[in-house]
Amino acid sequence: MTSSPGRGPLHLAAAVDQPTVYDAGSYVGLARLAERGGLDFVTLDDTLARPGPDALAVLSAVAPATSRIGLVPTVTTTHTEPFHVQAAVATLDWASRGRAGWRIEVSTTEGEARLFGRRSAAPADELWREAGEVADVAARLWDSWEDDAEIRDVSTGRFVDRDKLHHVDFTGSGFSVKGPSIVPRPPQGHPVRVVDATEGPARRTAARYADVVLVRAVSAAHAAAVRDQVRESAEQFGRNPDDLCVLACLVVDLGDGEHAAEPGHGGGGPRQTARGPLYRGGPVDLADLITAWYTDRTVDGFHLTPAEPRRDLERLVNGTVALLQHRGLFRTFYPGSTLREHLGLARPVNRYAVTGGAS
Repeated sequence: MTSSPGRGPLHLAAAVDQPTVYDAGSYVGLARLAERGGLDFVTLDDTLARPGPDALAVLSAVAPATSRIGLVPTVTTTHTEPFHVQAAVATLDWASRGRAGWRIEVSTTEGEARLFGRRSAAPADELWREAGEVADVAARLWDSWEDDAEIRDVSTGRFVDRDKLHHVDFTGSGFSVKGPSIVPRPPQGHPVRVVDATEGPARRTAARYADVVLVRAVSAAHAAAVRDQVRESAEQFGRNPDDLCVLACLVVDLGDGEHAAEPGHGGGGPRQTARGPLYRGGPVDLADLITAWYTDRTVDGFHLTPAEPRRDLERLVNGTVALLQHRGLFRTFYPGSTLREHLGLARPVNRYAVTGGAS
């Protein structure tokens, strides 16, 4: 596989959203199809604002039925307990043998707040500050077990080396957490954190905590501007901006046959719709659009939402992805077994194993 000079490899991901489908088998089928195409990961959206299956539970069922594809559910940080959120995401990482991610989202409406009755709706900037705190404490709790903390010594009856468990005493703006976690350190160290940074309030959180940044943009210029801003902010937080993977989000309607992109959907970029930027056309023109935005350094890849889940994902894998592979722009096999390996991200060092202290 080849890539542009100075660039990492092209990254591709797909949504497997089916809001009215509760049968896990349907999600397994879509995830396996995406895995056959070598995609980095699949996402499953979730929200407190409408009925639908629990994304994290569904992808936990998909985990043993797949072997390489990353699994990224949306889990809101609003109205939920940070300790439980991190434990659930860590459990998915164990169930998938290191393929879990977490798409961080907030809940902004009064209707969602009334489902819990704990607090009123809050402004987006306040909720995203809280989301950053949840992302922070989650990483601390994932580190609260050193990798070799489990000893499982039957002769002495000792399960864990208590010297390798670390207490996390964290106070946020609206919650406090004391560790350690109840789940051993995940296989990836830290499951991959994903943030949609299209809207301004989310960008600070994305720059400081995300591994993958999503942006919904109808033009290459817009996508590039968000990418540059997030990378610059990440550097100000002391991060290496090259550790951020920025993906453009597109809804893709590939229809039932090969045809040129409709005006406004092809080479000039996607068209804005209520669902977000939409590409409507054939798999070849979509491959050309992906190639252009990637080789021009606009983004590091794409997160694609099939308009018709089964039809469009099949056309994406068998058409667009196959063509990108033929061009040498996209992988033909998985080089590793974890989502971090797919994305070229190092496994984080445990902060407490290094410092020996608590935080």
